[in-house]
Amino acid sequence: MKLLITGGVGFIGSNFVRYMLQNYPEYEVVNLDALTYAGNLENLKGLENNPNYTFVKADITDRATVETLFKKENFDTVVNFAAESHVDRSINNPDVFVSTNIMGTQVLLDTAKKYGIQKYVQVSTDEVYGSLGGDGSFTENTPIAPNSPYSASKASADLLVRSYYKTYNFPINITRCSNNYGPYQFPEKLIPLMLNNVRENRPIPIYGDGQNVRDWIYVEDHSRAVDRVLHDGIPGEIYNIGSNNEHSNLEMAKMLLNLMDAPESLITFVPDRKGHDFRYAIDASKIRNELGWEAEYSFETGLKETVNWYLNNLDWLNHVVSGDYRNYYKTYYSR
Repeated sequence: MKLLITGGVGFIGSNFVRYMLQNYPEYEVVNLDALTYAGNLENLKGLENNPNYTFVKADITDRATVETLFKKENFDTVVNFAAESHVDRSINNPDVFVSTNIMGTQVLLDTAKKYGIQKYVQVSTDEVYGSLGGDGSFTENTPIAPNSPYSASKASADLLVRSYYKTYNFPINITRCSNNYGPYQFPEKLIPLMLNNVRENRPIPIYGDGQNVRDWIYVEDHSRAVDRVLHDGIPGEIYNIGSNNEHSNLEMAKMLLNLMDAPESLITFVPDRKGHDFRYAIDASKIRNELGWEAEYSFETGLKETVNWYLNNLDWLNHVVSGDYRNYYKTYYSR
């Protein structure tokens, strides 16, 4: 199989690239990424000389470049991770999210359809469903009701992808996953941000009263789920991915502080974010029952693995925090 992975230098995408090359060494993987601020090629250090791995620096909104690549490589399948993904940034600058997440997806869909791709997987988010109250879970039939420019752009992309199946019978799947955590996550996101602040003995900011609840999934479990959908997903279907690990932000912060032997006095409450969804929870029974996928990591185990990875990879973390990670591209890919 020849597989195009877009956005494969970011947190989830780079973990998926590593997962696929480890589990399917006979596959050819092409990784297309624009290397925006969160794109860190150090996430894939060690793959430079893998004969089945190719990195291409390009933007999915660049139709000419995308078409040239499809024509040259003759891909079998596409997995689209490419997206602007930080809610706070979408509030301040929604234009970029509309361009990448909607227009970029449309370019990929058009090109994939033109070149006869056998399976297109759109990696989405549970945030397209909006916010839950104190009980219940999102199912694949929950109406979408996004509450931020980020989630609205992802919901729009999902609808485009679905329309290509309904209109053109193009073989797509959509996955909607809960909050990921694990190695290589850019420290603007909650867990690595907290971890880095604790390491530097700085306050860790918690929005509002800290009672907003997220359903957490270890990134390796997510990779396995996307793998299962890629190979076995029924064309046209949506699959929710989650591991039933619900924790409030405050509860999660206290667990992290305990693992790092740090005082709870570091917790600092800050004004709540605009449009802050109260609770997310995923019902993943469809992917379990139909495709046989099951999460393997409890939150306690995954969080411990995550803390240990960051503390054992301080060079990576320091490079990201300082911006030095950008030099890696110049060193290895500008020759």
